[in-house]
Amino acid sequence: HGTGPGVECHGQRWPASFAECRFQKCLSLMALHLLKYAVGIESVAHMAKVQKERRARRLANGEGKGTWHFTRNFPRRSTEVLDGGFFYWIIHGEITACQKIMGLERRERENGRKQCAIHLSSKIIRTQPVVHRPIQGWRYLAPGDAPPNLNAPSKMVKESGTSLPPALRAELRALGLL
Repeated sequence: HGTGPGVECHGQRWPASFAECRFQKCLSLMALHLLKYAVGIESVAHMAKVQKERRARRLANGEGKGTWHFTRNFPRRSTEVLDGGFFYWIIHGEITACQKIMGLERRERENGRKQCAIHLSSKIIRTQPVVHRPIQGWRYLAPGDAPPNLNAPSKMVKESGTSLPPALRAELRALGLL
């Protein structure tokens, strides 16, 4: 089994990525995500506001458009990250949002140190909250470990046909029942 775009996959030639393959084995080879704690961010709405302000400031300073996040380390597995990966955010101990990773750039800070500029989609997607301990820096997040989008119904919602109020959902999650 090969890796990367345009390789043979289960006897077929896939031009773009493993995302097109219907076999579970291939799904583990695609779309590696990144996970990071959102320092100083109070909520998804607060993160959207902060990112909007930063985009406006960069545009006013002639630094171009786009939503960027800067980090020290460049992902060694960048090919997998760029094959449809998302940047998942931990806010107050829960993974609650993600943004599509549009690109990665190696850059240099003013002090001469290297950094990674992660170009993110400006669209923030809310996820079903999943408790996660705080982490330093970013970590890889396997596709199977990524929480589903908030608009994707959970197993409980599918079975009951209703959604839980946010306060009750948080309490049940704290008790380990969700």
